[in-house]
Amino acid sequence: MQINSTILWTPRDLDVFLVLAETGSFRRTASQVHLSQSAVSGVIARLEDTLSARLFDRTTRSVHLTTAGHAFAEQARLIRAQTLEALQSVRRITELQTGQLRMAALPSLAATVIPKIMARFTLQFPGVSLTLHDTLSGPAFELVRAGTVDLAITAANPDYADLDYEPLSADSFVLLLHPDHPLAASSAPVDWLQTAGLTHISMPRPASVRQYADAAFIQHRIVFSPHYEVEHIATIHAMVRSGLGVAALPELAAAFVQQGGVVSRKLTHPDIQRPIGLVTKRNRSLSPAAQEMVRMLKQEIGHPPA
Repeated sequence: MQINSTILWTPRDLDVFLVLAETGSFRRTASQVHLSQSAVSGVIARLEDTLSARLFDRTTRSVHLTTAGHAFAEQARLIRAQTLEALQSVRRITELQTGQLRMAALPSLAATVIPKIMARFTLQFPGVSLTLHDTLSGPAFELVRAGTVDLAITAANPDYADLDYEPLSADSFVLLLHPDHPLAASSAPVDWLQTAGLTHISMPRPASVRQYADAAFIQHRIVFSPHYEVEHIATIHAMVRSGLGVAALPELAAAFVQQGGVVSRKLTHPDIQRPIGLVTKRNRSLSPAAQEMVRMLKQEIGHPPA
């Protein structure tokens, strides 16, 4: 038997065939599937032509499956069940009954606003699995590029022009000081230039925190050379609290570690702001779960920088 591969059947064709197999009547089948008897006959003729096999033996009073018809009916039921399962699987994903969402976020965000959003998301969509990578800006972009995560919430990085970046908000920089430091006596903003001669504690250069601090000092024609370089904001906080130096941090990062023993002052001239935005793959659709997370993120922190 040679199958005519140029003609394909549809799920509707299979439904008509299976109803006819069950009823043994073109009239009753036409009534159940809401087609004319001639249309039902056309469906069966098309299937038989496609398969190059007779599926039914017809008499004036009855319709019976042939041996080939029985074999095809068994597979048609399987195809219909698989089609239904496929539709249900898609529906579960589109209705956020199931699925997974993988995100990356700056450590300062992952320790402050992101968990609150995740908790709300999980409460509303318990069937969706969430994964969070807390990482610096560069690695966050790389995770999106590699497809390891669906999206990232991180600082802007011009080195990744092949990815989409949508600004959501921005945070200004503050100076963390020990309470006994002379600059801690006033609540007035502090110029970046005033801090040039102080002992600074900062992050290594790949970190966005360091990049923006470098940029602020460059505007004063000063090369920023922190005395201490550490990778974790909690360590920076502990060192400032111990009186080892000062630290210039974005407000979100500072809020993450301010647990007493440290004073913060707004840094000005220049008024540096670290943009926080959404990173996604260009020309790639987000899953329904990712779309909903983006909506929540915009609702919570969506205040685009001026």
